[in-house]
Amino acid sequence: MNETPGAEATYVPRQESPRGQGEELLSAALRYAGERHWDVVPGTWLETGGRTGAPRCSCGDAECHAPGAHPARRDWKAAATASATVVRRLWATHPRAAVLLPTGRTFDVVDVPETAGCLALARLERDGRAPGPVAATPDRRMYFFVLPGATAKAIDGLHALGYASSAALDLAVRGEGDWAAAPPTRFGRSGRAQWVRRPTAARAWLPDVADLIGTLAYACGRERLTARRRP
Repeated sequence: MNETPGAEATYVPRQESPRGQGEELLSAALRYAGERHWDVVPGTWLETGGRTGAPRCSCGDAECHAPGAHPARRDWKAAATASATVVRRLWATHPRAAVLLPTGRTFDVVDVPETAGCLALARLERDGRAPGPVAATPDRRMYFFVLPGATAKAIDGLHALGYASSAALDLAVRGEGDWAAAPPTRFGRSGRAQWVRRPTAARAWLPDVADLIGTLAYACGRERLTARRRP
């Protein structure tokens, strides 16, 4: 992640062409819809203004938890589409809107801390187990894309491993009714979501969460233990 912490008063926004941003987001949305057949929907976007010129979420909430990277409308689930024609029309209204991927349809997402995700990914690939698409967000989370219907299987897998709940591991499954912000969506001042393992023709399939949950749980548990030991 390219994250540059600092006081708001010293923040200098990255100079990007609004037109260029819009073209990049639209291009990504069209790829997800056309190549992957994933439903997409535009979310909020970032606006600049005020004394510092710091980006603000279009939702208008000064305390927004995910500025520029969350649904912009209540009917976002119904508005999600894989039609290129509709995608173009939706982003024509707000070209800099976030690209959101509804979960619980073509895929679910297992959401884990970035450090744990990196450890899990390394172990999976060392063991010769392909993880499928993996994304990272600038709020230091990693998304593992898996087959839909993952929630019940993840719970069963964690119980079998002796964990009472996923909350103790800071692991969550994003399923039906939820969403994930897709690259290159920008999260406020923090940066953009990025692909760690990009969805490609060679990585078009999705793994079953049952094949990953043991490794993800181990990595999350180790991360929690390490965090408790830090001074």
